[in-house]
Amino acid sequence: MGTIERWAFDYIAGDRLDLKLAPPPRPARWEEVAIARRLDRPGRPAELIVVERTRRSLGPASLRPASRRAQQFHTFLHHELQAAELMLWALLAFPDAPHAFRAGLLGIFDDEIRHLQMYREHLERLGARYGDFPVRDWFWERIPQSPTPAHFVAALGIGLEGGNLDHARRYAAKLRAAGDDEGARIQEAVAEEEIAHVRFAVHWFRQMTGGLDYETWRAHLPRPLSPLLMRGEPIARAARRRAGLPDDFVDRLARYRPE
Repeated sequence: MGTIERWAFDYIAGDRLDLKLAPPPRPARWEEVAIARRLDRPGRPAELIVVERTRRSLGPASLRPASRRAQQFHTFLHHELQAAELMLWALLAFPDAPHAFRAGLLGIFDDEIRHLQMYREHLERLGARYGDFPVRDWFWERIPQSPTPAHFVAALGIGLEGGNLDHARRYAAKLRAAGDDEGARIQEAVAEEEIAHVRFAVHWFRQMTGGLDYETWRAHLPRPLSPLLMRGEPIARAARRRAGLPDDFVDRLARYRPE
């Protein structure tokens, strides 16, 4: 009790919506001798309807009604919640990882919580609440298969958050075309802050594997994840470069086609 690890465990396993959206202050004390704890699923508040499949992304014309934009922001919010939970999942799963790595996960957790709160506020401006639409725990279906911290940062940081650098800018353009300038601004702000998340993943992948070779990264993706899911169109090359991804890495990612 009273440790960061217990606080992290309680957040992931918790089923109160208010505490998922605004977690209590965390303790300052780490466990003296931590053990690996690999949770296979998060707690889910009764307000959330979890399904196996959700609707596909919407086109620009479909985003004009406020109700359809609300549906999209609901999805964004749930992605941020899963990312926040999975940062704490890694903190618990890899107690032997360097302290700087585990402390860095807490910093990213704070960002994810702030992002989901931004999405929640805009969702409510659009006349909806979190829980009004079904959600899918897509990240949780894949990321906990990561056997090492290198696999974790490869999949979530370099992979999914790297892909969001592309997707967020594309959605910002869709939202602006639909007349939702505030929604577009939020998407751009989130994308800008997530550059640092990808940079964190790049740094630790290099530290843990000795470099950032494209094939080494690809080999660290838990099945059935593939590079196809880690990019958007168009690729945000400037943002990825700022995140520390080499041009040749991004080129190979852009050229990837399923075998």
